[in-house]
This record gives sequence, structure tokens and C-alpha cells, in this order.
Amino acid sequence: METDDVSVREQLFHNRVRETIICVLLFSCLYMVCYLVLAHFRKTAEFVTDDSEDATVNKIALWLCTFTLSVAVCAVLLLPISILSNEVLLSFPRSYYMQWLNGSLIHGLWNLVFLFSNLSLVFLMPFAYFFTESEGFAGSKKGVMARVYEAVVLLLLLALLVLGMVWVASALLHDRTARESLYDLWEYYLPYLYSGISLFGVLLLLLCTPFGLSRMFSVTGSLLVKPRLLEDVEDALSCSSFEEDSLSRKLHGGESSCRARPNVEAMKKEHQAARSERIALETRRKASPWQRNLGYPLAMLVLLALTVACVLMVCFNVLELLLDEAALPRGMEDPRLGMASFSMFGSLGAAVQVLLILYLMVSSVVGFYSSPLFTGLLPRAQDTNLTQMIGNCVSLLILSSALPVFSRTLGITRFDLLGDFGRYNWLGNFYVVFMYNMMFAGLTSASLIKTVTWAVQRELIRAFGLHKLPLTVSRSTVPFRLLLASGLSKIH
Repeated sequence: METDDVSVREQLFHNRVRETIICVLLFSCLYMVCYLVLAHFRKTAEFVTDDSEDATVNKIALWLCTFTLSVAVCAVLLLPISILSNEVLLSFPRSYYMQWLNGSLIHGLWNLVFLFSNLSLVFLMPFAYFFTESEGFAGSKKGVMARVYEAVVLLLLLALLVLGMVWVASALLHDRTARESLYDLWEYYLPYLYSGISLFGVLLLLLCTPFGLSRMFSVTGSLLVKPRLLEDVEDALSCSSFEEDSLSRKLHGGESSCRARPNVEAMKKEHQAARSERIALETRRKASPWQRNLGYPLAMLVLLALTVACVLMVCFNVLELLLDEAALPRGMEDPRLGMASFSMFGSLGAAVQVLLILYLMVSSVVGFYSSPLFTGLLPRAQDTNLTQMIGNCVSLLILSSALPVFSRTLGITRFDLLGDFGRYNWLGNFYVVFMYNMMFAGLTSASLIKTVTWAVQRELIRAFGLHKLPLTVSRSTVPFRLLLASGLSKIH
């Protein structure tokens, strides 16, 4: 009997060591990748300075930002890794080489991401901001430790302020619970605080994702060569080259004759626009016929199919919510991987779920940086200061940590939330979940219809040459006969 107990303890010990090694290797790889990404965007002048103290502070802040960004990437990969692990175990149920992939590993990964997300949002990122902005207390000896002391004091004051606000909010909502749990910091207040942060992230995803889904078409189109209907590329390229040369001669002549000329700046903008148009036409001419005529339509069809699939899955989830309360998102303790597929279409459906989850995350990031409120946070290569970098890491962590709840609430996947992710108070509220699904479906459908109709109208106007009309002429008043005649004349 004692031998059996020892063997069981050894097995548990080896399983825990194996899971720790796998998590450390995964996080180390993500940390190195995130460090390279941040090193590409950071402002080099902040790390190569004569003041060694500022350089040390900036390096420590960069390490904290890298850790936070790594946690954000882990949060994005939680659902894809869980879904794919289940499908792998279904495909190879008795494989010796897949024994390390089990429910305990996935559950531990979810708990670690939840813990590190709390740690980064509540402590590390505020400390990094205070650390970079601090100079030490007045009268104290200057140095890195003086900055650490000031940052820690400010962080403690901020923590007391936030916890006080959380207690007041909980007291207003649940008076008896707030009094009983006044000293229960770890089990009540931190999950309550993270529940509020997650709710904010889910609401932010609700606003950014539909806008990002519509923006994905224009962003993808800017990266590809667009086919132009009824357009002669060589003719347009020669006209653009002549226009650029003419503006260049006028610009140089105007600068040499009169430097105080008021329209020099406007002429510079026109010259830059003509140069950009010439470069775009040269790129279109160099592109192969397959790339020019097939790549762009195929990419647009793929984006349209993914967006329509998201809307249809959300509509199906709304019907399930009306018919069965089991469709509500909930938490689970034991994932039981390898028992059944989380999609009715098997492995193919699981792969589509993973693709849709990643597509929604990319769309939410595109929508976030395209919104007028957060355009200033958009990082620039070799020109992003530490304050902007901290803001970007916090924003991405909020979006990514809410992605599992977001995907499960919309019914994109049937994989229930593990660990503390399923303890949010608002997840079991039918009206909140139902209204959330309806708002997402409505906003996405409206954005998709508007994007498609405006894109078709813009391409038709450009194809028939109506974009060259003066601004005093309204293009909406152009009769259909003129439109058709313009198109027929171009064909002939």
C-alpha cells in the first residue's frame, strides 16, 4: 500500500515538473519574440543616453513591457491551444508521445495566464509607468533605488485608492457581501476587480471588433495590388509621371524665384501625392496578371467569408440562447480533453473556430488602432517612447485577456471557460449575454453592408472616370446614361 502511495506521489511530481517545463519553454519563446517586436518599435535614443541611470530605468521598464506583451499573446493562444489539443487527443487517443498533452496542463496554463494578467495589470504596468516618471523623493540620494522607492509608494497609494473604489462599488451592489468580505482580499476583491476589467475589455471588443472587421478590407487592400476595371496602366503611368515632372519643375522654379510663395506647401503636397500615385502604378504594372487579377479578389472573398461566418455563428448562438439555457457561457473545473469534439463538424469545425478566434483578435486590434480615440497610441518603428509602449501593452493585454470570454459569449466556440475566467458575475445573466450577441450581430452587419456598398460605388466611380469631376458637381446626380456612355466609350 505504501509502495502504491509513493508511486502515485512520484507520478504527480513528474507530471507537475513536466507541466512546469512546458509552460516555461512556451513563455520563454514568446518572451523572446515579444522582445524583438518591442525592440523594433522602441525609440533608440531613450536607451543610448549619457545618463546611465535613465538607461537602466528604461531597460527595466522595457523588460516589464515584454513580460506583459508575452502574457497578452498567451491569453490570445489559450482557446486555440485548448481546442487543438482536444482534437489532437481525439485523433491519437493512445499515442505515447501525446501523453504530456492533458487536461491538467491546459488548466494550469489558464490559471497562469489569469494570475499573470492580474499581476501585469494591477502591479507591473503601473509600476513601470511610475518608475519611468519618478526622480526620487526630495532630499534623498539620487539613483535607481530612489526611483524604486518613489514608484513603490505611488503604487501602494494607487492600490489603496483602487481597492477602496472596488469596495465602495461592491458595497453599493452587495452590501452584506461587502461587509463580510472586508478582509478577504485575494478571494474576493482581486477577482472582482479583474471581473470589472474583463467586462471593460469585452465592451471594448464589442466596439472595436465590428469596426475592425470593416477596416480589414481596406487594410488588406492597401497591402495588395488592386485590379482596376477599364483602366490602361501604361497610359495612367505616363500621365502620372508627366504630372510629377511638371509639379517638380514648378516647385523648384517657385522655390528659386520666391521662397515666400504662399502655395509652395500646397504644391509640395500635390507633388507627394503624384509621386505616391506613380509608385502605386509602377507596383501594379510589375505585378503578375495572377497577382493583379486574382490575389485581391480572392483575399476579399476570404475576408467576406470569415466575417459572414462570424455573423452566422452569432445568430445561431442567439437562437440557442432563446431555446436552451445551457448555451450560456459558464466555467468548468475539469476540461476532459479527448472525450468529444467541441464542434459538430469535427476537426474541420474546430480548425474553423481557431481561425475565427484569431481573425476576431486581429480585427479588434485593427479596429482599436483605427478608432479616433486610440490613433495616438499607434506604434511607429524606432519612434515609440516608453509611455506609448506601456499604453500599448496595457491595451493589448486588456483586449487579449477578454478574448476567451468574448469568443465563448458569442458562441464562436463551445469550449467552456477554465479556472477563474468562468467566475465572472455577469456571465450567467441571460439578458446581458443576449443583448451583447444582438448588438455584435447588428453592428457587424451594418459595418459590413456599408463597407461593401461604398467599396463598389468607389470602384465604379473610379472605373468610369467620374472621380475627376470637380467638387461642385455632385456625383450622386450623375445620370445612369452618362455613366453607361462613359463606360462604353472606354471600352471602345
